[in-house]
Amino acid sequence: MDSLPQTAALTKLSALSQRLLVVIALVPFGIAAITVGGWPFAALVIAVLSYAGWEYWRMFRLGGYRPSLLILSGGVALLVFTRHLNGFEWAAPVLTLLALGNMAIQVFRYAKSEDTAALDFNINLGGVLYLGWLGSYLISLRDMPAGLVWFMLVLPATWLSDAGAYFVGSRIGKHKLAPRISPKKSWEGYIGGVVLGTAATVALAAIWRSFNPLVTLQQAVVIGFVISALSPLGDLCESLLKRGFGLKDTSNLLPGHGGVMDRIDSWLWAAPLGYYLITFLWR
Repeated sequence: MDSLPQTAALTKLSALSQRLLVVIALVPFGIAAITVGGWPFAALVIAVLSYAGWEYWRMFRLGGYRPSLLILSGGVALLVFTRHLNGFEWAAPVLTLLALGNMAIQVFRYAKSEDTAALDFNINLGGVLYLGWLGSYLISLRDMPAGLVWFMLVLPATWLSDAGAYFVGSRIGKHKLAPRISPKKSWEGYIGGVVLGTAATVALAAIWRSFNPLVTLQQAVVIGFVISALSPLGDLCESLLKRGFGLKDTSNLLPGHGGVMDRIDSWLWAAPLGYYLITFLWR
């Protein structure tokens, strides 16, 4: 009778070991790219988001649709590339080009009796905006003056709040946050994540002040609270997409973690929110 609990415990331990190995392998590489910034960081973001574009394409293909991989992965890469090259200067022309190109592709596809073309147009456009436009704020945030400090304040807020939500929710979580989308998330975990994420962001700011004294603890409270409170919506949005197709993960690229989209879902909220908080409130 004890074999089942023991097997479950071993399976859980194995999954945890896989997760830790992936973190140990990738985190130093990621931190190095973030620290160096410039084109090495931009190249990493392009690679990550382009792969996420492929996962998005694959997910809808499995659902019976036929989005364009060229528009999704290629368009995402183009948006990130031009964001790093000259900020927002080329954003409108690039988005216009992608919208028109997407439209032209679907017109020709429908003419060939491909009946999902109209919906595929919207899937392509949504993916480009979701992954390419929002994801490009990772570049905008890092390219700001004192961007390294700001980046390492905004993004850890998501990681720390997520860890806090898991820690609190797994122990005292009783009231479901969004049972149809993510059954394991609870309101107790969410509140715990906001509190711990905000507190940890303030603690990080105290450290980063030695590198940039312009970062105040008051700013850290606002950044930590807003990011911790809103970035979980990114996780829920990505879970919504997966539930629509009965998927647990967007791919198996990262053992124990799932796919790239499973890892960056909250970042796609944190980066633009952090960028505009810093830009409009304090710059």
